[in-house]
Amino acid sequence: MMLQGAGTWTGRWIGRQQRVIRRLSERTPLRVKLITAVLALVIIALGAIGVASVYVLHSYLTTQSDTELTAAISNINTDTLINKPPGYLYRIENEQNLFAGIQLPGNQLAWSYADMPGIGSPGQARQSLPALPTSANWGGRISPTLVTVPAQSGSDTWRVIAQTFTYQAVSSTGGTQQVKGTLVVGTDLGNVNATVRRIAYFDMIVGGVIVLVLALVGVAAVRANLRPLDEIEETAEAIADGHLDRRVPERDPRTEIGRLGRSLNIMLSQIETAFHAREESEAAAHRSEERMRRFIADAGHELRTPLTAIRGFAEYYRQRGGMETRWDRDEAPATGDGLTPSDLDRLMQRVEKEAARMGLLVEDLLLLARLDQQRPLARQPVDLLSLAGDAVHDARLLAPARTVDLSVQPGAAFLVIGDEPRLRQVIGNLMSNALTHTPDGTPIEVLIGSGTLDPRLPDSPPAVTLDVTDHGPGMTPEQAHRVFERFYRTDQARTRATGGSGLGLAIVNALVSAHDGVASVRTAPGKGATFRIALPLAPEARGGAAADDDPDLDEAVEAADPGSGPAGGVADGIAVPGGGGAADKAGEAGEDVVTFGGKPAGGPQSA
Repeated sequence: MMLQGAGTWTGRWIGRQQRVIRRLSERTPLRVKLITAVLALVIIALGAIGVASVYVLHSYLTTQSDTELTAAISNINTDTLINKPPGYLYRIENEQNLFAGIQLPGNQLAWSYADMPGIGSPGQARQSLPALPTSANWGGRISPTLVTVPAQSGSDTWRVIAQTFTYQAVSSTGGTQQVKGTLVVGTDLGNVNATVRRIAYFDMIVGGVIVLVLALVGVAAVRANLRPLDEIEETAEAIADGHLDRRVPERDPRTEIGRLGRSLNIMLSQIETAFHAREESEAAAHRSEERMRRFIADAGHELRTPLTAIRGFAEYYRQRGGMETRWDRDEAPATGDGLTPSDLDRLMQRVEKEAARMGLLVEDLLLLARLDQQRPLARQPVDLLSLAGDAVHDARLLAPARTVDLSVQPGAAFLVIGDEPRLRQVIGNLMSNALTHTPDGTPIEVLIGSGTLDPRLPDSPPAVTLDVTDHGPGMTPEQAHRVFERFYRTDQARTRATGGSGLGLAIVNALVSAHDGVASVRTAPGKGATFRIALPLAPEARGGAAADDDPDLDEAVEAADPGSGPAGGVADGIAVPGGGGAADKAGEAGEDVVTFGGKPAGGPQSA
């Protein structure tokens, strides 16, 4: 139990230390980690190199000493040592640093001052002695033993070679006796150790200088190489502050930082696009909600007006007693509280007129609802020039005091694929808009020609264009941007004298969009307005005969004005190929505003 408890405590302590180290590592900046890791590796490498070099040098010098000692013990003259007192250390002849002596068991060697003049004399430093083992058989019996021993005093060491040695010595009685000792040959390693220490100190100094230089260079290198990360951090902070257009500086994509920067820029572009799309979606939803509220209010207002009139006339009829008949005759009185037949006819006419007006309004709303549901339309070739001629002819009948001109530009046959009654309604609404919103006597110009479906697109397909130009008061940019909205009218008072319900141009835009076309308006205050519809040219008309070779051209001209001359001339305001074009005139002013109608999307239209 005690061992298990101790192991559990040790495990908890190790886990606690690991968590501390992990938290410390998480709080440490990356550049500090890199510099510390590099310096640690360099210090370890230099330490390993220093230890290895010192060890190799020490081994080399020691090996040289071993060679000398082995040769010395082999060549030593033992007779000389026998004739000298044992227990002393003598210098070997012709050897400066080699000493020899016979050690008696249990004793250390001492200097022989008598045979070594000057050693230990006054004024000369005393040399250290080896601290040898004192056992009797510590030396080798068969072959000599090499050992390193410390000095008896000081920090020096000795390298000695020893072998058990037996010899005959003179006894105190004058005879001889056999003495067993240890033959020792040694050398002081003080010079070797000093050399090794100098090399170690030199390695330490050089290593410290290298570490210091590497630390300075490493700090500069890491700071320079991590600068892109600092730029990424600054960019992220700027983006967090709302500057979504900021990007990471581009670098070489072959590097990790370059690939990271490119990936971040792609991600930031997608985030910016998604953010803007979300903003636009929210703004569009807000605008759609506002338009829906305005649509409901305008529709209620438009429907309430005829209903109020019908209800008022009905109450008036009831309050006057209606058509009171006598019991003795079936005719109404000419006088009294009842209504005369003429009064009743007048009331019924007003009721019928308001009911018809409300019926037209309901039909327009139902048409827009069907277009919002994208119900299919009839698809067949339609000659837009013929429809334009009929619309001009009808406008002249409705407003004989007006000048209504039809101009035809040269080009292919003006054939489109669509629903003829709906296209007639489009042109009729444009003509009605021009007649309603311009003063009496203001001329109206209709131009039909060839062009592109949408000039905003670089590869827009060919199309038939029809322009209806008036010379009325024009519109401001704000009015032009909202002119295709449902129930929008420039006269916010909605007086009956200045226009209809505000659905005519919305129906034009919805029907043109349903035919894959584009509706637009060019206008400026005081310079009139030009409404243009562009419908895709029918496939059979592309690359076909020019407009002046079209057999339907004469019929359109004659339908517009039975008294007009042949195609190619000008008769009664109808210009056949070569007409100047009212749209070109309307576009001459640089301050004109061009607004394109929007696609119907199940709600009120916006420019």
